[in-house]
Amino acid sequence: MRLLVTRPEPDATALKAHLIAQGHEVLIEPLLTVEFDTSDPIDLDGVQALIATSRNGLRSLAQSRAIDGARGLPVFCVGPGTASTAKAIGLANVIQGPKSARELAALIGARAEINGGPLLHLAGDSLTPGFTDELQRLGFHVLQPIVYTTRAATRLSSAIVAHMRNGRIDGVVLLSPRTSAVYVRLVARHKLEAACRKLTHYCLSAAVAAALGSLEVARTAIAAQPNLQELLALTAAGAAQSAKP
Repeated sequence: MRLLVTRPEPDATALKAHLIAQGHEVLIEPLLTVEFDTSDPIDLDGVQALIATSRNGLRSLAQSRAIDGARGLPVFCVGPGTASTAKAIGLANVIQGPKSARELAALIGARAEINGGPLLHLAGDSLTPGFTDELQRLGFHVLQPIVYTTRAATRLSSAIVAHMRNGRIDGVVLLSPRTSAVYVRLVARHKLEAACRKLTHYCLSAAVAAALGSLEVARTAIAAQPNLQELLALTAAGAAQSAKP
């Protein structure tokens, strides 16, 4: 199959490699661009532990003056991908948690000290609803500097528009509700609704699929768990199906 990857870079290129290994052709069209130059300062004074719910929060930390002080702190990470990024930037005390932010909050509640100083969440401008609320309910003080922002694409490239209009894309890979919302908006801008209704949309979670609602797509495939391994299981199944005579 020919798949369109909508993930921001550099993660889009990494995902492309996995999909090519499955036998797919892959086009990349990031619908969000991650920016670090307007981030809030990271102040680690008194902080007992870091929280990372995305790789981009850790990438921002790696570019910050705070990185040296952060190396001695525990960091709670959502899922294996974020944990591997934490290790790659030199953080030694990496605690890999479950693959959703809400489940991570329960782990932090069990492992962190209520009176041990604030927790610092390396947050982006699009926050997971209820995550810090749950930690605060448990009695933690949570600092949440916005260490990266995301900018939405305002149009699709002419090459992607042509591919979609002429039926040369079989599926679209979507990893966040915000990306889905941007996708729906750009499909409407380029009047591609009819073409997109024929595609399979590979979604990381039910929330990602729900954000496609107004597009009324015919085929969505939703990962069994919201992680990359389960999403790749879907695209692998799609590759096997397309290979059948």
